[in-house]
Formats: sequence, C-alpha cells, structure tokens
Amino acid sequence: MPTPIVMPQMGESIVEGTIVRWIKKVGDQVDRDEPLFEITTDKVDAEIPSPSAGILTEILAKEGDTVSVHSIVGTIQLVGEQPGQDARPITTQPPALEPPPGTTPAPRKAPTASGEAAGDDHRRQKSSPLVRRIARENNVDVARITGSGLGGRVTKQDILGYLGSGVSEQGSGDPPPLGESLSRVETKPLSAMRKKIAEHMVLSRRTSAHVHTVFHVNFSEVERIRRAKKDEYDRLGVKLSYMAFIARAVIDALRRHPIVNASLDGDSIVYKKDVNLGIAVALESGLIVPVIKQADEKNLLGLTRAIADVAARARAKQLKPEEVHGGTFTITNPGQLGAQFGMPIISQPQVAILGVGTIEKRPVVVDDGLAIRTMAYLTLGYDHRLIDGAVADQFMSDIRRNLEHFDPNQV
Repeated sequence: MPTPIVMPQMGESIVEGTIVRWIKKVGDQVDRDEPLFEITTDKVDAEIPSPSAGILTEILAKEGDTVSVHSIVGTIQLVGEQPGQDARPITTQPPALEPPPGTTPAPRKAPTASGEAAGDDHRRQKSSPLVRRIARENNVDVARITGSGLGGRVTKQDILGYLGSGVSEQGSGDPPPLGESLSRVETKPLSAMRKKIAEHMVLSRRTSAHVHTVFHVNFSEVERIRRAKKDEYDRLGVKLSYMAFIARAVIDALRRHPIVNASLDGDSIVYKKDVNLGIAVALESGLIVPVIKQADEKNLLGLTRAIADVAARARAKQLKPEEVHGGTFTITNPGQLGAQFGMPIISQPQVAILGVGTIEKRPVVVDDGLAIRTMAYLTLGYDHRLIDGAVADQFMSDIRRNLEHFDPNQV
C-alpha cells in the first residue's frame, strides 16, 4: 500500500503550514526519516522527514501552497510496488454523475495545451492560491503567463519572474498612470514567518506600555575571565561567549526581581517559578526565539552549550514546536552587527526584554583619568503596566553588578 505524506501539526495552536520547498522530487528514492520537504508556520520553520522508505510518486501540494494540518501533500510507494486503487489519497473532488436515462451528455470542452478546459474563463488556468493572490494584488491576468510547472501550472517563480520583467497589464503604447514611477520594481509576497512577526510586533505595541532604560556596562572582568577560560572550554567543545555571561547575570537578577519574570492575565499577576530564557536568533527569513527551559538550573557551561545548541538548530530549521514558546524573559543581541543599542519590542505575554549592544573597547573616565575598557550598552524594554521605573532600574543595576563583578567560581 502507498504511504500518504501528511502535513504535520507543529504545535497545539498550529492549524496550517506553508510548503517552502520540496527537498525531493517525484521519482526520487527516499529513506525513512530522510528530509522530504520544508515548511514554515507562525511558530517555526522545519524540515519534515519521510514517513517511510520508498519512491516519491506524487506531490499534491506545491511550493508556496498553504495547507491545513493533517492534509495529504504527497504519496510514497515501496520500490517495485504496483499502485493499487488506493494509491491516490482521497480528494475533495466530487465524483462525476451519470446522466439520467434518455438524455444526451453535454459534450466536454476540448482541453488546452495546459490541460484545462478551454473557454472564456481564464481563471481555470492552473495555479496555486498563492499565485492567484499575487496576481490579484498586482492586477495580473494569470492566463497571460506561461506556466513552467506540471501540466502548464503557473508557479510562484513564474509570476514573480513575470512581474520582475517589467511587463505591464497595460498596452505597450499606454503611458503609465500619473505619478507612477517609471523605474522597474519587483514585488514579492511576505513569507509566513514575516507575516506572523509583523502581527506579533503590532499586537505587542498595542498591548504593552513600552518603556526603555539604558545602562552602560563594563565587560572588562568578563573579558578577562573569557580569555583565562578559553582553552578549557575549547577542549570541552564549546566557545565561551559573552551571551552565556549575560544570561547568567540576567537569571540571578530575575531571582531577585520575580516581577520581571512574570506576566499579566487580565487583572492578575502570574509569577513564573522557572526562568525559561528566550534567545533571539537572526535568520535570513526573519527572527526566531528558541527558549531554553529552566535556564536557572544551568551553570555557565550548561548555558553556553544550550545557547549554542538552540542557535545552531534554529539556523538548521531543526527546532521542535515546544522549543519556540513558553519563554518568560527574552534576550536579543542587535550588537552582534554593530548596533550600539536597540529599543526591543516585548515578546508577549512576557513583560520585559533585554537588548545587548555591541561589546567593544572604549575610552572611559576612571578616577578622573581616561582609560580603555571593554564596554557595552544594555537596554531593558519593559511593560510599564506591571513594572515601575524604579524596579526596572534596580533590576538593571543588579545585572550590571553581576557582570562587572562576575564570580569566577561560577565559571
């Protein structure tokens, strides 16, 4: 029997996923658990493994299609197995009805080169919902595009290439509308991840009363410890990063100020017993925040390994759904690209987020004289509905003290 390939449910709240690309093509032989296709949801990007070994015989959902969870997107057949009546998954297409006795069936329209019935309605041109949406948004007649997909199907690449060619729906002799730029443009749809990021950011700004406080922190002691412990950590197979020290300092400060690790539920404050630390990771398609659960139970080595692990798996699209939610506090690092500091937006339903600026040597005043120190700006974004300015500044003062006088015994 052929094996159906099903769109998985990547978390309790996930109802659909968008197929980013098929790693295998029809006719390819695949092993069980070998990556088969890649999807994106509002929570996580992931490569979906093959449910069985065999030949990929059919792809029912194309790249760019958004599919409900548990829908069949393709089939796999054992090598040498002949397809049976049940080889194709059940579709929603109703069966053709036999005409009543004594009536003459209506003649079928002759098929066109694309395999669709001919007629005046160009909407029967084969294309995915994504392609049709792009066409509507750009006032493009899909029937005018030559499809490169199976059976003449217009793919996302086809319509984007058409738009990028500068071809207009107006005649070649028609002038552009008044005020329209004569320069060529390229239109691309937002990815599913980008859409969700936009929705979450707007929701957070509407929900929380955002306030920011910025502290200038001396990392010279942390830098000294890093250099002293570098070889030891290298032998253990990990790189001792600034982020591990910052995470440790944040965890200790959260223990002293549990309100910063809390959330609001209507008129109630929900205090979290664990510190589930979110670490923002930049991807080409956006930003994802994997969560280190119970980070307060880890020492510096454990934090170093955990941060490196979730960052690597985020970039490899190997995170599990439960690893991207449930955070109680988030750290983001715009400084890795040179930003002096940022004003981060809170990740709901959390009430605070720490932004880390670039860590570099700077001239500072020490005992009425100039000295060179390793410095960085740390920014706390907090929800003023729950956290007062004095509490936020006390929390940041504790982080600064933890970093400037880091206990070597914790390393």
